[in-house]
This record gives sequence, C-alpha cells and structure tokens, in this order.
Amino acid sequence: MSTEENPAAAPRSLAEALRGRDDVSLAALLRSRPDLITPVPTDLTQLATRAGTRASVMRALERLDRFTLQAAQALAVASDPATYGELLGLMAGDDGDPAVSAALPHALGTLREQALVWGGEDRLRLVRTARELLAPSPQHPSPTGLGPTVREAAAGMSPGRIQEIVATAGLPSTHDSVSALEALAGLFSDPERMSALLDQAPSESVEVLERLVWGPPYGQVTADPAPRLRWLLDRGLLLPTAPGTVVLPREVALRLRAGRAHRTTEPVPPAVEAAAAHPPRIVDATAAGQAYTALATVEELLKDWHEGGPAVLRAGGLSVRDLKRTAVALDVPEPVAAFWVELAYAAGLLASDGEADERYAATPAYDEWLERPAGERWARLVTAWLAATRTPGVVGERDAKDRTLSALGPGLDRSAAPEVRHRVLALLAGLPEGAAPDGESLLARLRWERPPRVVRTGGGAPSPYARRTPAQPAEGGRGAAARAETPGYAEDGRSGAGGEDDPRSRLARWTLAEAEMLGVTGRGALSTHGRALIGAPAPRHAEAEAEPTGPGDKLPVHHRQAPAPPVLSPAEQATAAAAAARLLEPLLPEPLDHVLLQADLTAVAPGPLQRPLADMLGVLADVESKGGATVYRFTPGSVRRALDAGRSAADLHAFLAAHSRTPVPQPLAYLIDDVARRHGHLRVGAASSYVRCDDDAVLNEILADKRAAGLGLRRLAPTVLAARTDPAALLEGLRAMGFAPAAESAEGDVLIARADAYRTPPRTPPAPVPDGPPVPDDTLLAAAVRAVRAGDLASTAPRRPVGGEAAGSAPGELPRTSAADTLATLQAAVLTNDTVWIGYVNAEGAASQRVIAPIRVEGGFVTAYDHTADEVRTYPLHRITGVAELAD
Repeated sequence: MSTEENPAAAPRSLAEALRGRDDVSLAALLRSRPDLITPVPTDLTQLATRAGTRASVMRALERLDRFTLQAAQALAVASDPATYGELLGLMAGDDGDPAVSAALPHALGTLREQALVWGGEDRLRLVRTARELLAPSPQHPSPTGLGPTVREAAAGMSPGRIQEIVATAGLPSTHDSVSALEALAGLFSDPERMSALLDQAPSESVEVLERLVWGPPYGQVTADPAPRLRWLLDRGLLLPTAPGTVVLPREVALRLRAGRAHRTTEPVPPAVEAAAAHPPRIVDATAAGQAYTALATVEELLKDWHEGGPAVLRAGGLSVRDLKRTAVALDVPEPVAAFWVELAYAAGLLASDGEADERYAATPAYDEWLERPAGERWARLVTAWLAATRTPGVVGERDAKDRTLSALGPGLDRSAAPEVRHRVLALLAGLPEGAAPDGESLLARLRWERPPRVVRTGGGAPSPYARRTPAQPAEGGRGAAARAETPGYAEDGRSGAGGEDDPRSRLARWTLAEAEMLGVTGRGALSTHGRALIGAPAPRHAEAEAEPTGPGDKLPVHHRQAPAPPVLSPAEQATAAAAAARLLEPLLPEPLDHVLLQADLTAVAPGPLQRPLADMLGVLADVESKGGATVYRFTPGSVRRALDAGRSAADLHAFLAAHSRTPVPQPLAYLIDDVARRHGHLRVGAASSYVRCDDDAVLNEILADKRAAGLGLRRLAPTVLAARTDPAALLEGLRAMGFAPAAESAEGDVLIARADAYRTPPRTPPAPVPDGPPVPDDTLLAAAVRAVRAGDLASTAPRRPVGGEAAGSAPGELPRTSAADTLATLQAAVLTNDTVWIGYVNAEGAASQRVIAPIRVEGGFVTAYDHTADEVRTYPLHRITGVAELAD
C-alpha cells in the first residue's frame, strides 16, 4: 500500500524516513556523505540530526551535479511539502521537456539517497537547512532568481493597502488580509487571468517586468514612482519590501517564465568533445618519450643537489632565487621547475635534512628508487602525483595573508586536487582511443558535475539589495536593463567566477599539462599505460591506425561516453600502477653501453646510457648539451675530478677504450696523461694546512705568485710550505692558480675524493590533506549500519516499567532503577534467556542505551551479547543506570 493510499504510513520526520530504509540504502547514504559516520551515530535519530546540520548539508549540496542541484533549488521555492508534479512543472515548465522528465527521477533519487529530500512523491520535503540555504530572501536571493511569495513580500503591508491592491487587480474584497493575499496569489498563478491582466498593462510596465523576471527580483523606486511603476504597484505585480525597494513576487515571475524555476535546465551532462585523433601507437610512443624525460629530469634535479641543495627558508620552502637557479639548471620555465621539485617531494625522494642550517637534499629512498627498473620508477612518480594535494600551480601567488607561496613551502595544499586529477583522466578514458579532448568542453563537463560554489556560506550578510537591478533610476529615466550578479551566485546557480577563476577548472588545466609532462598522456590523448594507471577498461572499439590528415582533425561523429572508472583503493591503485609500469616498460628506450668519442674533446651519447657508464662519464666529463643525444665535454677540471675520485690514468684510458665505438682521439689521451702527470705533484695536508713538493722550484713559483697572497703561505723547509687557511680552501686556491694538488691524510697517503652524495635522514612523503572524511570501506559501512540499527532498537524498543517507575518512559532517556532491581532483573533475564534494555555510562562519562541478552551475572559484572555492538561484552554493574524489560 502506497503512502497516498495510506497517509498514516507516510514518514513524519527525516528520522522516520531513515528508519524505513534497508541496510543497503543506509550504507549508500553513509558512503555518499562520509562526514555522517565520524563518529558513528548512536541511532537513526542522531543520524538524521547530523544529516541536517549546516556544515553537512552544505558539503552535500556542493557535491551535487548541476541538474540535481537545480532540482533542489526548485524544491526550495516550491510549496512545503511539494508534489512530484509541482517539482516537474518547475523544472520542465508549462510546455514540458522530455529530457527533464526523463532525468528528474534520477536526480530526485540522488537527493533522497543523500537524505536531502524525504517523503513520498505526494509530500516531498527538502530538509530544513537546505531550504534555508537555497530559498530566496532579501539578503540572499535564490540561485533561481526568484523572489519571495506574495504572502512573504506583503507581510509588512497594512490591511487597507492590501484591500486596495485586490480591488485594483479586479478581485472581490475579502474580510481579512490572509484570504486577500491568497486570492491575489491565485490570480498570479492562473495563466488565463494573468494573461488578461498583462494584456491591460502598458508596454513600459511590461518592460520593467521583463528586466526583473529572471532576477535579481529586487529593484529601486523613487518616492514618486513613474506611471509605469505605479500601474504595477497598484495591482501587486510589484510589492514594496523596504523604503525605495520593490520586489517581483514569485508567483508573478513563475507565470512570466512559463512555470520554469530556471532560465535553462541542464538535465544531460555536456559531452567531452574530441578535438583531434591520433593513432594509438603514436600516442603511446609520445607518452613513453615524455615518461623517460620525466625520469631523467628528476634524476638531474636530485643529482644537482647531491652535496646538499638550497637552504630552507625560515617560513619553509625554496627562495625565489633558488627556484630560478633550479629552472636554469633544468632548462625549463620556473613553474615547470616548481612542478618537478614538488613531484620529487611528494614521491619521498626529496626532503629537508633537519639540521640547524637546514637544507634540501635527496632522501635514502632516492637511492632505492634509482635501482628500480624505469617502469617502476615512473609508476612511483605518477602514483604520488595522483594522490598529492600539494599544487605547484599556485607557486608564486599570494595567500590570504598576502604572503608569496613558495615551492616546497606551506599553503600549497588543495584538497580537491586528487579528485580533479582522477576525474580528468577518467573523462579522457571515455574518449575513443587516441583522441585528444577539446579543453573547453572538458571544463564545461567538470563544471556541470560540480558547479562552483552554489550555496551561501553564512556570516555577515552584504547590503540587503546590493547590486540590484533598478526598476527606475533616481532621475526618473527609463534606465538600462542591467543584469547584476549577487555575491556568491550567478544565473542558475553558477558561480560569478567563471571557468578561468574557478579553482576546479584551474586544477583541471594543470592536470592536463602535468599528465603530458609525466607521460600519462601523449599529444593530449590518454595513453595505454595511462588508462591502466586509473583502472580504466580498454576501449571497446580501437581507432584505425591510419594517420589523420592533420593534427587538428575533428572526429567525424560524436561518441558515447564510456562509464567512469571507479575510484581505486590504495591496494588497487598499487596494482594498477604495477600494470601500467609493465605496459610502459617495453616502450622505453633501451640503455646503451657505448658512446662516440670526438676529436674535439667531446663524447656523444646517442641515447640513454646504462647507469654505471652514465655515472662514470658524469664524473669524467661535463654535460654540454642534452636532448635526443647528450654531448659530454672533457676538460682538465673534469679529468682531475675523476683522478680525485681514485681513478688512475690507466683506468681512464681503459674505460674510454671499452665504451667507445670510435677510437680514443689523441687529444683526449694527451689531456688525460697531462693532467695525471701533474696530479698529486703537490700534496696538501693539515697543519692548519701545508703544501709539500719534492720540487722546490714549484714551491718557489707558488710563493712568487701574487694570487697566493691570501693563502698566508710561508716556507717551513725546502719542500714544505705552511698556510693559515684550511686544506679545502688551500686546494681550491692552488687549483685556481693552475696547479693540480692532491689532498693527503695524516699518514701521507693520497685522499680519494669519492662522489659520495649527501642524504637526509629517512623521511616519509608529505601526507595529502583530505577533502573531508575519507570514504569508508564496505567493512566499516556494514559495522556502522549494524551499530546504528542496534542503537535505534535500543532507543525505540517498547519497554516495561520496573518497580512502579516509568523506566525510560520518555524517548531517549536512560532507564533509572535501583541497584537491587537492576541485579534482580538481569539475573532473571539470564534464567529466561530474555533480552533487556539498559542504560550504561562508560569510563569517560558518555551515556548510551544498549539492548543486551545477559549470559551470566557474577563478581559485580554482567556478561551479555550486546545487540548494539553485535558482540559479547562484559559490563560493570555499577556503571548500569537502570534496566527495563522489552515489551512483547
């Protein structure tokens, strides 16, 4: 039997409506609104109360798609309660709209599922807080642009004035103001009578109505209104709400709008258009190239910081100067450099060392990362990127306190970033394979799925009629038909901030650019390994491999959007990342084991080098240029660097001969031998420091050189010079003079300067800042539903009075019985296997109601099966406030 046939069965409150749901529906509510489960409500009444709080309702409204939100806005201006037919009329208008009619049941179902609407189709009720947020008022006009009803607008008018309006409108006079306003509202709601009334209106008066009909509905008038305004005021088509201010009643606006609450309804999400099509193999190859470049860039960044990177600012983060230096070193713009620095930080490869003179450096995890295969290293980077809430795109902007946001500094977290990244990639996965999206259509889709800032946040209200449309300018002229936006709102609930200023749109644009740099996409299209990364299924129909005629070719037909891939759990995301790495690995270039030596003291690496070869060549030579092929240049300083690392001239000759596909050029061999011959001829040790050399003529040359004046040298013996500077400064000074000294230990052995990199202590990656409570898993949802059901049973189960007392007679009150009665009732329940209802106060003083089946009572404790917790528990008797038997 439906609620229409049995009105008594209709729920009278949201709690009763929730009580009538099954467990699957309750779990869906808690999943869609996870803030309701933190902490788990004690019963359904508390759940309903929590679901109606302002913060929770605002969060739920902000997560609705545009059409569902429009349905909620329409219910806010409908009667309370409203029928489904009334809601459909507000959404589809008098002429109807098949698309709206088809989409409205799903939107209404979403509102019901999220406990924003309850009641049968004959008595639809929007929760009170949502109605307060979305209903129109002078301080906060409705997103629909509608104003108050006739009754609300005329609440402050005198009865005499109301009767005058009724008479002028051609209605019979009534005995009271209430019936008069009802008659006036009935006139405005009647299409035929309203049309007849407007047919009598002057054209100038109709123009005034047209300026106000879609909102804002408020206008300004002078003390002596013009005739066109006077005609409207006399018939109640405009009603005064404050001195100099009038409003268009809701009934009038709806009739002028043909019954529609919104100028434009959007029942169907806009499709993401494909701007260009590329062969999938080209997309994958391009993405793989970008992925390899991403790995090389992160390695280059952290290799540059091997001996300790830039200093940490006092407020945290990189200085502007250090970011510029990093950008120059990586040969990228500063915003891109900020992205790579933040990516390494998010992946746990980079952190501050925590020392007194705090600096940034690579972490021990970086060394482990380097040993992994290339595909796994890429997977770690993109997994960190997907989950990170830190947003490098805002680096350089100002925060609320007008402080510049710096890379690696505070204030970069944007909680919506992971969700936007996943959604953007999911929309790309819905396109045909190899298709690149049209950016504006993608942003339009995102704005439909999550309209920007649609409800007012409260706080101090602005001027009641700020930026309103004038019904008549003060000088009495006609005035322009201006449309103004109220702060926080625009037409049909769109934020006044458009696509460029919408935070989610900015995040989406950054996501597209970052995905391309990371190799998740290639030429704008989602790659095969990028599709696997988000768990998206392979497309049903792959595109033909034929090349398009041009890079901007449009796809010939619209496609059907594929279903969105699910949001993955951490374990599922790890599995998906491993699968993506396996798909990417064959596409990456194979490392080479050789270089091409040139006669101009350069070596060309025609591709990526194997790690031992690349590490050794990085010590022996300097990188001169990068690209598809890397050019290394040999210099006296670079050769000396290899000798300082413990290599001999013979080792260097053998290394080059083994790894060069061309003969070792004679100039390079001469360079190595010449530097090696002079290397270590001078020895520097600690006295505070000293220089010794078997050739006293060399020491005489040093003493005679004016550049040695700052070293504080003096001769101790024919072959020994002492210096006031430390050994490191002495080494640098002598090398600047053109010598090749070597450091020695206290025993006289040559110290080998190995390229050991500086590392921070073990560090954990930065934790993402969640956007509200996390979505509970199925296990937690099932346990929460059981607990809420059991708690509701405890609070609503009928029970018998004990000992002449009304034990828990009022709903929600704990039972109160004496200790003797409590003990006797529990012992009797053990013998009869009955279930009883108790009040219990835990060690923290929190009171709760529980339904238990006592098993035994002994030693001051009762052991029972707790239906509320769905487990056996033991309770101290002194913490039980009272007990009552459940009624049959």
